[in-house]
Amino acid sequence: MRIAITGSNGQLGLALRQALAGHDLMHIDLPEHDITDLEGINEAVLHFEPDVILHTAAITDVDGCERDPELAYRVNVLGTRNMAVAAQASDAPMVYISTDYVFDGARQEPYWEYDATQPQSVYARTKWLGEELTRQLLTRFYVVRIAWLYGDGPRNFVRTVLRLAEERDSIQMVTDEVGSPTYALDVAGALSQLIHMPAYGTYHLPNAGVCSRYDWAGEILRLAGVADQVELQPSANYPRAAQVPKYVEMRNFAAAELGITMRPWGEALWDYMARAGLLRDG
Repeated sequence: MRIAITGSNGQLGLALRQALAGHDLMHIDLPEHDITDLEGINEAVLHFEPDVILHTAAITDVDGCERDPELAYRVNVLGTRNMAVAAQASDAPMVYISTDYVFDGARQEPYWEYDATQPQSVYARTKWLGEELTRQLLTRFYVVRIAWLYGDGPRNFVRTVLRLAEERDSIQMVTDEVGSPTYALDVAGALSQLIHMPAYGTYHLPNAGVCSRYDWAGEILRLAGVADQVELQPSANYPRAAQVPKYVEMRNFAAAELGITMRPWGEALWDYMARAGLLRDG
């Protein structure tokens, strides 16, 4: 297949490049390609003639989006519009990567793919608008919601926790944010299956299960063998520019019906840390 990947240098983009290495790939990322340039990106995609577009590019700094909403709307909304237009012109289906933050996190039970959304922040609203534009402009699309993504790259939650453990004697992590840590390579594997199925619609593809940020950090420290060397302190809250959902568990119903399931988050975390050489035994 000829596959165009936006955000190809990001955590999910890099994982997709690995999972789809046997295909003909177009890497779309700055500075060579700018998804906010409608004419330029449309021309580049048309020239490539993709069979499918995987649109992962976004401004994902949640608090940064709150401080600079114009940039968030330009990239997450207009950028998605531009990619949908390119998909139209190329007669190619598009995968749009969305987020668990489109839900408000106000209930203590799983959100299904078909539940009403209620975004609470600029970031969440721009990602939800990206979903809506995808649905409005295309007839062949996959809207895929993921959560708490981590993967290869110099910056992610896992490496941040381990860096803080080296720099400090104690670390504070919140207990009132609960979600599903999700390994980028697992998402990439699921997407590599999904794009071969003309089962268009909305999907939830986080790793299975939920935990708090505090519990996630504790497991990272335990696996790295440094849990006894640094004090992990629970915090009820952490002041943020953006309002974030407190409890989001997303039910994988639609993809599971196609045979695409996601393993538990703890198993995926161990795998990532083993691959990255971050486990206690290397």
